[in-house]
Amino acid sequence: MRIFLAEKNVAYDTIEVLIANAAHQTEEFRRKNPLSLLPVLELPDGRILRESMAICRYIEEQFPDPNLFGSDAWERAQIEMWNRHAELELLWPISQVFRNSHTFWNGRIKQAPDFAQIMREHISLRFDWLEGELSRRPWMAGDRFTVADITAMCAIDFGKVSDIRIKADVHPNLAAWHKRVSERPTSKA
Repeated sequence: MRIFLAEKNVAYDTIEVLIANAAHQTEEFRRKNPLSLLPVLELPDGRILRESMAICRYIEEQFPDPNLFGSDAWERAQIEMWNRHAELELLWPISQVFRNSHTFWNGRIKQAPDFAQIMREHISLRFDWLEGELSRRPWMAGDRFTVADITAMCAIDFGKVSDIRIKADVHPNLAAWHKRVSERPTSKA
């Protein structure tokens, strides 16, 4: 979310909600999101948006430049497709490795270490797939940086917590893409 907002050059106030302290489980936070999930965007008039992509789409409509969701029907469809791939084929399995094998969750949730291993294997196959895809274009969805690159970068960077890393000798195109997105000034937002 921070990278997207930085790309848009949108100023905002942040209220940190620390999962480690169970701040997302408080009654006050649950009034904003009954599912106790992050992020949440609260507008000045009190309206609430939950879910990263819903918030990004709202911001895109409010601040259309630079365009990160596509400028015509075909480009919007391509970006949507690649963003969904980043969510479902990278972020979701990486989050499942974290939830099911990381010590942070010991005693907080039921864990299934065998499922985490299955997801590690899935991620390895998806890295192989992306290696081929990124041999044909510089960015996830085509010739320019988009929200799909932000989602994929966040997923891969989150994987480092669970020792999931791109191996440049095995996936040089994926590693080169990751270097490009990581070198953007907004990647440090």
